Amino acid sequence: MMNVAEQHSEISGPLLQREDDDNSPVEQVALTVPITDDPTFPVVTFRMWVLGTIACFLLSFLNQFFWYRREPLTITSISAQIAVVPLGHLMAKAFTDRVFFKGSKWEFTLNPGPFNVKEHVLITIFANSGAGNPYAIHVVSAVKLFYKQKLSFWVALIVVITTQVLGFGWAGIFRRYLVEPAAMWWPQNLVQVSLFRALHDKEERTKNGLTRNQFFLIAFVCSFAYYVFPGYLFPMLSSISWLCWLYPSSVLGQQLGSGMHGLGIGAIGLDWSSISSYLGSPLASPWFATANIAVGYFLLVYVVTPLMYWSNVYKAKNFPIFSDGLFKENGQDYNISSIIDQNFHIDLEKYEHEGRLYLSIFLSLTYAFSFACLTATVVHVLLFHGRDLWQLSKSALQEKKMDVHTKLMRKYKQVPEWWFQIILVINIAATVFVCEYYKNQLQLPWWGVLLACGLAFFFTLPIGVITATTNQTPGLNIITEYIMGYLYPGYPVANMCFKVYGYISMKQGLTFLQDLKLGHYMKIPPRAMFMAQVVGTLISAFAHLGTAWWLMDTVPNICDRALLPQDSPWTCPTDHVFYDASVIWGLIGSQRIYGNLGYYSATNWFFLLGAVAPAFVWLLQEAFPNHQWIRLISVPVVLAGIIKMPPATAVNYNSWIIIAVCLPSNPDNN
Repeated sequence: MMNVAEQHSEISGPLLQREDDDNSPVEQVALTVPITDDPTFPVVTFRMWVLGTIACFLLSFLNQFFWYRREPLTITSISAQIAVVPLGHLMAKAFTDRVFFKGSKWEFTLNPGPFNVKEHVLITIFANSGAGNPYAIHVVSAVKLFYKQKLSFWVALIVVITTQVLGFGWAGIFRRYLVEPAAMWWPQNLVQVSLFRALHDKEERTKNGLTRNQFFLIAFVCSFAYYVFPGYLFPMLSSISWLCWLYPSSVLGQQLGSGMHGLGIGAIGLDWSSISSYLGSPLASPWFATANIAVGYFLLVYVVTPLMYWSNVYKAKNFPIFSDGLFKENGQDYNISSIIDQNFHIDLEKYEHEGRLYLSIFLSLTYAFSFACLTATVVHVLLFHGRDLWQLSKSALQEKKMDVHTKLMRKYKQVPEWWFQIILVINIAATVFVCEYYKNQLQLPWWGVLLACGLAFFFTLPIGVITATTNQTPGLNIITEYIMGYLYPGYPVANMCFKVYGYISMKQGLTFLQDLKLGHYMKIPPRAMFMAQVVGTLISAFAHLGTAWWLMDTVPNICDRALLPQDSPWTCPTDHVFYDASVIWGLIGSQRIYGNLGYYSATNWFFLLGAVAPAFVWLLQEAFPNHQWIRLISVPVVLAGIIKMPPATAVNYNSWIIIAVCLPSNPDNN
């Protein structure tokens, strides 16, 4: 494959070659990332601004619009990455190359030359900012739609922006450890690099006479046309449950066969959004990962859940077998508003009167598996990757010799450390001020903000090292909920805000670091990357919140399953789960649910189970080294794959597993 820089050398000028014979010490990087650069490529151009802004806004609007639907449709930045290529080339041919204000410091042109790969990378960074839904939107939905409390738009906007931008602070502090060292190679970025190189090589026509871009446009139109059928004309295609068709009046038949509200035996969906909405594209899953997820899904849904349900553990038969609802002991829906006082705090007398809160057996098992997943991830990484991770970490933190990519990036003006520090200080100060000034709406005290920031700061480096070297990212959401639930029980919004500032700011920081590494590989000037990330994040925050606010004001009874028509798509499955977590951990509190006196206290044993399971697999591997299949067992993948249920349902998993097994698309699947 022709190197990207070689392709454009005649147009853009001389190349900067690597200064020695050393390539990246990571073999995958050495085989994928070019070791040349052309600094004469125009980067911050008019078409980059236009296409990047449009891509960011469209992905933000579409992803937020579809996020409230029963089967969320997620459009990734890869779609924009491919779609903007013909548009970029069209603008390069159609726009004038006239230079305006020539000779002055305001000199610019609408068309600096052929559409190049560096412009393309920045457009993709913009699109990536809009591809992910801001986690803080869930706080807005929970307060306005479920708790039906007052929350002003500007307070919501500040929460969304600060939780998104706070990650810049952690990214700036740790970029010297997680971006510049060659040992921190961020495997996911190599897919993007390969795609950029493929899209900017000379296009060869297929046997049918089509280029890659022409084929993509045809496939895009066909997929959009097909979506009309499950999306509007025949919604039943989203979930086909043959067992429910055979026994429409049988409760047992519905429990076993329903793909949306039961165990989903044989249930499938023909809508791509039902296949990829929660687990991502099945075509990108390695075979061993698919197998681990399938095993975990089978054990949870078809072994553990039926045994627990029909054994009536935790009075399971009083409640639906699969539900994210909150119940009273007799199976009726729990009236959460009845236990909240006028200060939006739990009223303990009314709570005692209403009685204990109960969960469906499936939801309680989901939390149990989440506990196990947290400890399993830590133990698995230590046992299976500990030695390699330690060596990689030492080489990253103590590396004296720069690799070829870092040397090439030294040619560009760097982003000063104080830029990131100012963003961090301003965000923390703004967060403390807003939380204190609007304490009646957000509930989070100033010390909660600082504690959340402390957790994010503490975990960003170790989890960043794990992500950058193993592509595994342990989550902090359960820990943050647990901690705040013990320290500050009875305040649900405080618990939600603590989670987004402690967990999501760290996760957002890792996203920024991953994008910075992508720019590092593609030789994008650091200040241009910084500008694209900041502007893209701000556009995304406004677009996401504006779309969500508009939907909440215009769609009648959105997210209210009791008042919505049965066939309504606006059921908000993810927001329901987020709301349930705020009630369990925040309003009622960790101590009353999972503490020593809590009804579900035995679930805490899953922390130990999660720690023991990887150790058992590791011992098996040591005892039977010739059995290679044992090395393919990954307990964190088994557990992490299935804790998305709910909001994911059996029909999502059945369809995803079938496609992943029947249509392998990468070498790992052979």
